[in-house]
Amino acid sequence: MKVSELGEFGLIDLLAKMIPAPRNKQLILGIGDDAAAWRTGAATQLVTTDSLFQDVHFSLITTPWEALGAKALAVNLSDIAAMGGVPEYAVVSLALPANTEVADVTALYRGIIELAGQFEVAIIGGDTCRAPLVSITITVLGRTVNQEEKILTRSAARPGDRVAVTGCPGTAAAGLEMLTGELRFDPEAAAQLRDAFLHPVPRIAEGQLLVGQGVKAAIDISDGLVADLAHVCRASRVGARVETERLPIHPAVKANFGNRSLEMALGGGEDYELLFTAGAGTMAKVKEAAACPVTVIGEIVADKESRVIVVDASGRPVPRDKAGWEHFKAA
Repeated sequence: MKVSELGEFGLIDLLAKMIPAPRNKQLILGIGDDAAAWRTGAATQLVTTDSLFQDVHFSLITTPWEALGAKALAVNLSDIAAMGGVPEYAVVSLALPANTEVADVTALYRGIIELAGQFEVAIIGGDTCRAPLVSITITVLGRTVNQEEKILTRSAARPGDRVAVTGCPGTAAAGLEMLTGELRFDPEAAAQLRDAFLHPVPRIAEGQLLVGQGVKAAIDISDGLVADLAHVCRASRVGARVETERLPIHPAVKANFGNRSLEMALGGGEDYELLFTAGAGTMAKVKEAAACPVTVIGEIVADKESRVIVVDASGRPVPRDKAGWEHFKAA
């Protein structure tokens, strides 16, 4: 069997089963969540890592070096946000062709340094090596907000919970299509879509707010709303029902992509918004306290098959062509 037949998440499951169970009793979460977590004397520690590879995750034709650096850190900070944590340290590993311009590398690091400064993250080391194409791998270490060890996980959703998202999923996918297709929109819309794709904002404060308000289940939207909700459903052994009429689609996406905007909201990745579940009372408190838009889009239901069902205003299932991003997916 080839990796393309097994798929990304099938491969992850296979490797996770091969790895011996940790003997360290301080470990809280290992493989399967947005970050690993373990106990220390002061707080629960968090760690996550992500890699961006040229012509897989980004193109240097559409992504400036400085934006690439910032985004490489942002996607890791988003994982810490999805756990409700505080990011503290970052390690950067960079692979480059030998003919890369030094000015481009310094621009990349300016992007990393600027975003790190915004979230008080210290860059403490890394590695550099030669490679045929550019790749950047960042590892971020963080901690829980306090010693109570409260943490957001994918496995805590329960039937009856409301499902909600921050921001407007699908905006990054629209920005990517605008850039790769060299589409021309009015300047304001173009700027909004470009920023959504090139400069995602990690929802660190929002993740901490969720923990403080009693939310227990969350994930960040990297593979697509439905795909990431499916991760939560599988981990929690539940299903979900999403109502298309409730989806908060950005006006610039609606105006420029029409009917395709729904599929972008459901299946477009790289938004790095938070998707979370909670009871009605908790959800009401979150919506009142949050500084960013929070929209309830559906409900968690009992379902042994962990299906995510998307329905229209009449309650009819909505057929979908795109399931979300997955590496190694067979054609």
